[in-house]
Amino acid sequence: MLDEEEYRRWMRSARHTLRSARRDLEGGDYNWACFKAQQAAEFALEAYLWGVGRPAFGHSLLRLSEQVGDVPEDVRDACARLDKFYTAPRYADMWSEGAPHEYYTRREAEESLYYAEAIMRFVEEKWRSLRGEGGSGRSG
Repeated sequence: MLDEEEYRRWMRSARHTLRSARRDLEGGDYNWACFKAQQAAEFALEAYLWGVGRPAFGHSLLRLSEQVGDVPEDVRDACARLDKFYTAPRYADMWSEGAPHEYYTRREAEESLYYAEAIMRFVEEKWRSLRGEGGSGRSG
């Protein structure tokens, strides 16, 4: 039995976090945009897992996606890329010198949003498929 309410709750959080990441991108806070993109993707994967009654804990998108199953290579790659943005954008002691915001670029932030959106689309398509709402439109 699917838990539609729990799925929607987590997806609302994912979408809200992605909107916040976009504001950070536009404000030049690229490290925060990268981190929040990772968080948005994490919330989306957790939405699916909670929705199917298999709540998961942890922050690795790769590990969460393995629990979702049947993940296309491009989505797996997006998970691997975003996993690198969980800790380093937030903590000054992750770098030998300087502060985290000095190490992130607009391009990285834009890419992180792209990856998060790809993961979220994958989750939404997989959820629709579970609900019997037709094809996903994805190829491989």
